[in-house]
Amino acid sequence: MPPRDRHEQERALLAALRHPLRRQILRVMEVEEPISPSQLSNRLEHPLSNVSYHVRVLADCEAVALVSTEPIHGSVQHFYRASVEVPWAREILAIDEGDGETPGETPAH
Repeated sequence: MPPRDRHEQERALLAALRHPLRRQILRVMEVEEPISPSQLSNRLEHPLSNVSYHVRVLADCEAVALVSTEPIHGSVQHFYRASVEVPWAREILAIDEGDGETPGETPAH
């Protein structure tokens, strides 16, 4: 992927943070890192395919970083950490945390 300018990268991050599951993933990664999509799937009680997709979106906008890989049962498990450093994005995550939603809990709608 070609490098993005700061404005474009922040716009992609803002778009990524619009999804509640992505915000949950980032909050879990802040506490438990590094963590794999499989571990996140178990922790958040969401299907692995959904979690993996959202982790890829977060990786594309550089909100998470791949820190290691490990062969497990014939496949490779990827481990990520949160890498959100932009102050406004960290504020969004902190504000969202105050809505009563905890990692692993599905919001009532």
